[in-house]
Amino acid sequence: MTDPIDLTAPALYINRELSLLEFQRRVLEEARDDANPLLERVKFAAIFGSNMDEFFMVRVSGIRKQVEANIMKLSEDGLTPREELAVIRKTAQTLMQDAQQCFQKKLLPKLDKEGIHILDYQKLSKVQKERADKYFKDVVYPVLTPLALDPGHPFPHISNLSLNLAIVIRDKKGKEKFARLKIPDTLPRLIPIKRSSGGERKDGTIPHHHYFVWLDQVIASNLNNLFPGLEVVAAHPFRIVRDADIEIQELEADDLLETMQASIRKRKFGSVVQVAVHPSMPAEMRELLVDNLEVTQNDVYTMSHPLGLASLWQLYNSVERYDLKYTPYIQRLPKRLRKIEATDNIFDVIRAENVLLHHPYESFAPVVDFLHAAARDPHVLAIKQTVYRVGSNAPVVEALLEAAERGKQVAVLVELKARFDEESNIGWARALEDAGVHVVYGLVGLKTHCKVTMVVRKEGEGIRRYLHLATGNYNAVTSRIYEDIGMFTCDEDMGSDATDLFNYLTGYSANNNYKKLLVAPVNLRQQIAALIRREIAHAAAGNKARIILKMNSLVDMDMIQLLYQASQAGVKIDLIIRGMCCLRPGVKGVSENIRVTSVVGRYLEHSRIYYFQNNGDDEIYMGSADLMPRNLNHRVEVVFPVENKAQVRFLRDKILGVYLKDNTRARILQTDGKYLRAQPAENEKNFDVQAHLMGE
Repeated sequence: MTDPIDLTAPALYINRELSLLEFQRRVLEEARDDANPLLERVKFAAIFGSNMDEFFMVRVSGIRKQVEANIMKLSEDGLTPREELAVIRKTAQTLMQDAQQCFQKKLLPKLDKEGIHILDYQKLSKVQKERADKYFKDVVYPVLTPLALDPGHPFPHISNLSLNLAIVIRDKKGKEKFARLKIPDTLPRLIPIKRSSGGERKDGTIPHHHYFVWLDQVIASNLNNLFPGLEVVAAHPFRIVRDADIEIQELEADDLLETMQASIRKRKFGSVVQVAVHPSMPAEMRELLVDNLEVTQNDVYTMSHPLGLASLWQLYNSVERYDLKYTPYIQRLPKRLRKIEATDNIFDVIRAENVLLHHPYESFAPVVDFLHAAARDPHVLAIKQTVYRVGSNAPVVEALLEAAERGKQVAVLVELKARFDEESNIGWARALEDAGVHVVYGLVGLKTHCKVTMVVRKEGEGIRRYLHLATGNYNAVTSRIYEDIGMFTCDEDMGSDATDLFNYLTGYSANNNYKKLLVAPVNLRQQIAALIRREIAHAAAGNKARIILKMNSLVDMDMIQLLYQASQAGVKIDLIIRGMCCLRPGVKGVSENIRVTSVVGRYLEHSRIYYFQNNGDDEIYMGSADLMPRNLNHRVEVVFPVENKAQVRFLRDKILGVYLKDNTRARILQTDGKYLRAQPAENEKNFDVQAHLMGE
């Protein structure tokens, strides 16, 4: 008899941070992929740049804090924080250099061939230089503020994500001095040097040729204007990334709104976690930056131009070459909701049957229409909603404001701690409060991440509660690019649960007896664990047992161990995980029955769908929670059952089933933690799940 395998062994887990970097690698692969339209490839390069910035601002900064505090807690795979930083640096440096190479060697030549020319200042024609220099004189020069470094001028503060020039100047006596110049982030990073380069012409036609030059190069070539009487010896670009993870001591915060505003202001002063420099920067200048920015040489990353690929968003947004972008997709309406034009009552439709919405393939408009209908319906008494990331343009909030103006009782939980959306949420919270809406900011110690709307409507002698439950945010913009699923229902038990949930969020209710909803941190972990254990029991009894889980991230060790146990029991498990996955598939005796795929493509996979075969009595749950400690323990999450059997079959076969068929966009996680792109089998046609769902 062999000894049981220790399912806590570090070798059975993939490092969380390295798994996240592997996701960034998959994003970068989309920038490399010739099958994608050219400007979409540029967009993927920009997304990669933004993602890497956030990775350093949040993840690397967090591990650095552990090192500084001498915390020795080991990662899932048994690394100390210091060891993690070392392996992250090596992987991240390679990734970022690969990204720069992709832009320089692959994208730039193709852009040039398509008439989109990003030119080095030194290679501009005489006329082009004159235009660039005139732009410098008229627009850029008045904005610039060079800062000297000497005994009378201490090293200046350098803000987060700022691009700068480190300048060496020489006076008439031959003495060299250092100066720093910030590249203004209020000006476009790419300067159009032809009138037509910004998009459509005045006559509405689109130019074929666009010419741009980098702003920092124009500034570097005109530095003599800033230092008259001095010789500019050298100018080297550098860019810094700071710790931007906000920590809130809520128990000490009398006014969470004001505390959040103060914390956001502090974000730009966080400690430096990355210094990006050009290879040409000499060692003595790097040392100067290291000393004054209080970093180590390990925090310095060498990259080619441009430093910070996130700036490529400008190119994608400003060049209107529709032939180099995805063909615009026209979202459709579910058949059930097409009838609303005739009945003009969405409540009738929901009463007849639960309605699913699959974004971005189906429009988000019914969600906004639902709220507007509630605002205008004389029978509606109250509207309650959770708000996490609604964006700067928020038709959902506009509908809530309308409801308040029409005298409805409106209560909104605004999560101020939604990372990097804090300012937008603060603005909407102020607007809602000014309109008389009851606004609360969530629970102490918990981030409210659930996506729930409840409309209370008087019908006959009683009331009926109409719900919208979802996997994604109430954001009309991201609903066009994020894949998510929502459900309208007026199920009585779910309505009762939603009432208890909002009482929990807005008051002091501590209900632990939800009838149908799985709510974190109350019962979600226990219920998901019970569903996995039930599949294990079915397998042990020789019954049908299968698990399919679609989510963004799988990190929680207890959940991973349960899935290992299920695999050991013979349960076939398919995991469709977009981002981080700490589970190691294909380990003999542990995870041979587990297959992990990641789909990266035009749309950001975001829905969470949990399927359990249950000996043929299929069950599906959907909701806002990934299987991560933060979701299960430290956030308010809602996962809801899909009880209509036809809808269960639809989700199983037409959603999850087609994801598992993808052999084009899917990557398969290998035992070593790397991902390999799925390939069609012999005589098998290419199958792209996102294209399929668009009807292509």
